[in-house]
Amino acid sequence: MTRYFEVQQRDGAARIGKFLLRTTIQTPYIIDTRSLGSPDSPIIDGGSLWRYADREEAVKQLQELREKAGDDILIILPHQDLTPDAPHDLALKLANNSEFSITGATGTIYIPGQEVEDHDLYVMEGAGCFENNARTFLSTIIGMRDTVASDTAIYTPNICTPENLAMLVYLGVDVLDNTKAIVAAHNDIYLTTAGQFYLDSLAELPCRCSACSSTSISDLMSMDKKSRAKIVEQHNIAAMEAEAALVREKIRSGMLREYIEGQCRVRTWLTGLMRLADEEFKYMEGKAPLARNNSLIATCGESQNRVEIVRFAKRIQERYTPPETDILLLLPCSAKKPYSTSNSHWKFINALGKSRKFVHEVIITSPMGIVPRELELTYPAAHYDTTVTGYWDAEEIKWVASCLENYLLQHKYTSIVAHVEDAYRQVCEMVAEKLSIDIIYTSTGSVTSPASLKKLNTTVSELTTGRKRSHEQTQKDLMKAVADYQFGKGSGQILVPEGSTIKGPFPKHQVFVGKKQLITLIPQYGTLAITIEGAKAMLDQERYIVKIDDFVPRGSLLAPGVIDADPLIRPNDEVLISGKNAIAVGRANMSGDEMRRSNRGVAVDLRHVKKIE
Repeated sequence: MTRYFEVQQRDGAARIGKFLLRTTIQTPYIIDTRSLGSPDSPIIDGGSLWRYADREEAVKQLQELREKAGDDILIILPHQDLTPDAPHDLALKLANNSEFSITGATGTIYIPGQEVEDHDLYVMEGAGCFENNARTFLSTIIGMRDTVASDTAIYTPNICTPENLAMLVYLGVDVLDNTKAIVAAHNDIYLTTAGQFYLDSLAELPCRCSACSSTSISDLMSMDKKSRAKIVEQHNIAAMEAEAALVREKIRSGMLREYIEGQCRVRTWLTGLMRLADEEFKYMEGKAPLARNNSLIATCGESQNRVEIVRFAKRIQERYTPPETDILLLLPCSAKKPYSTSNSHWKFINALGKSRKFVHEVIITSPMGIVPRELELTYPAAHYDTTVTGYWDAEEIKWVASCLENYLLQHKYTSIVAHVEDAYRQVCEMVAEKLSIDIIYTSTGSVTSPASLKKLNTTVSELTTGRKRSHEQTQKDLMKAVADYQFGKGSGQILVPEGSTIKGPFPKHQVFVGKKQLITLIPQYGTLAITIEGAKAMLDQERYIVKIDDFVPRGSLLAPGVIDADPLIRPNDEVLISGKNAIAVGRANMSGDEMRRSNRGVAVDLRHVKKIE
């Protein structure tokens, strides 16, 4: 059981946590390796077993160290230092730490295949050897995260610099050290977030920290090596600490991904790490929140590979059910979100007039792919911002076309109308040719020109003559679509059943059955908040359920109170709590997997609790 480490905030795999030691320390935390053996340090390294005569002596000295330091100092247990390419059987044989059983906070070396015990910290041995080897480093991190408890910290020694710190944290590292900063200083290497520089290549110092502001490059070069190293070391460590503080702020704001998309360009292996991480969809998506409080900024080619965007596309493919209409209308996106509030889409809506409720609108967009009108409020469809130049590169066109193609393979229409131009039309033509389908194009040069809008009106009016459909049915289609997207296919039929009514103006729709409210649409995220009555209706589906024992939770549900949780649950998901004595609903603070594997932290912020009589 993790006793001394607790995760407080998450941004995907990145976390802000705290060690509850003699001095509470916040992660991401940088260990000062100069004091790692000092009893005054909050984290002490028990040292290499190679320096002890035998294990009995190591056990004796470890016990003496614990008595001297106290239980609230984290001790990394004595270890048999090996290189990462040492034979695995040898590593497992030497890794037996069963005799090092001590009280208090502990850390240990992580060996793949070794039985994982209840330590507060696991060390990636030889992490520094993985610099420039993105694939091996990433697979090792994923192996550790999938094995150790979710509320256990991971430490990667001798690899961190100001330029790579953000990426290491993004992938799930909690604890780092300043070894490379110190070594670099003694080799006349000046570290920055933009890379490293040899002192003799600099014309001026590009930093104004206390170390740099008190000297100049000419003064540094005139000093003896020891004096110069002391000042550069002070700068290098300050640069790392400043970057750690910035990364914590990026985690708090949910903007770490945006930051590393720029920061990873400093070194090729960091760009490789980000791209490889995007390919590990299961690992990254399992930790990514359903929605964030901020805009998703998409400014580079890798942005379309973000898990939030790929997840949206996958859910449309796997969960979404379109309304019962056989006419599809394809429209271009707009800079303003949600699209229906933009000037261009208002013109489309006015041109459609009364015929609008008989067609199914799908918006074509990069990097989202396609967005059905019913999901235009749902994160991240209404929350992304991208560079608008009118130009789409080959990868963008390929991605968007694949999304439209997959959709049209699943859902058949008797007529498809496309009111598009430029890259949007190119996408439509590619898909039409590949699937051998006909598309009616209504734009005559500009989608908002009077001639184009008139043609759109005429075309759709002719296709929908004689049809009937109520406005309330359109509202129900929206609520069903969001329910399916959020809770899985079929959920819309349960939460928006036959005989239900829609109350409240768009976008604050509520679904009632008689006088009982089931769900409310939350405009901020375009997701549903569920009531106790809605939860009762959904329990039989056994999805997004957190199971608890025979108690009545209040305020927050803590991780130790969770018996089981649906692995589909992501941070910020709406979840149902089911126990012998209570049923409740609330917002998840962690993934379902983390709820099951954690011993500390808030699992769910509760909104409604009903005691079972």
